[in-house]
Amino acid sequence: MSQNPGTLKKVRSEQADEEVIDAIFTIPNVISFVRLCMVPVFLLLLFGGNDVAAAILFGIASGTDFVDGQIARRTRAVSKLGQILDPAVDRILMITAVLGLLVVGRMPLWIIVLVIVRDLSLLAGGALLLARWRVRVPVIFPGKVATTFLFAGFAGLLLNAPQFPGLGIVDVSWLPGLNAATVSWGIWFVYIGLVMSIATTVFYAYAGARAIVSARCAGAGDETGDRCSS
Repeated sequence: MSQNPGTLKKVRSEQADEEVIDAIFTIPNVISFVRLCMVPVFLLLLFGGNDVAAAILFGIASGTDFVDGQIARRTRAVSKLGQILDPAVDRILMITAVLGLLVVGRMPLWIIVLVIVRDLSLLAGGALLLARWRVRVPVIFPGKVATTFLFAGFAGLLLNAPQFPGLGIVDVSWLPGLNAATVSWGIWFVYIGLVMSIATTVFYAYAGARAIVSARCAGAGDETGDRCSS
């Protein structure tokens, strides 16, 4: 049978079309570093009771993720450091936000656990693919949309206003928005983001597994060529 291009070839095609440079001090990398420096400031504002300032700073830190990516592509400044730093800052910002919301009592524990486990798994899996097989699974557009929904939801919960009564469908405290208690509008964005995040995580796992199989086949040479084709 003829070989199916599959997920890995799409990944390699994108990598081939995207010129990656070795530079460290690029504008996108500087933006990512500034975003990283916003994390401790955000926590100080949140724990100091400055909800509005914390929400605004978090919105700036999360919103500039799109900016540095666009600058990198349009100015051909996609760097090896940036490919690691940009998603790492996203994960750090995400984990910091959910932990902060847990401490101030605006998010149930199960959401925090789900977000942290998912993000740490993506970080570890991506690092393993890059270090052992020299393969990078690029972020897909639905993944960016999922992250945007989560960031918007977290900003709403940080702002904590306006609040609306829950739907009253269930009578459990760990499902805000679905119970009758009043809650920030941000919780609905979080739910949408979680559903999309789970779906994209399944894709990333599939793409990563296909990348490993193809990398092993390429390393084995022609002797296993027939077994690696599909």
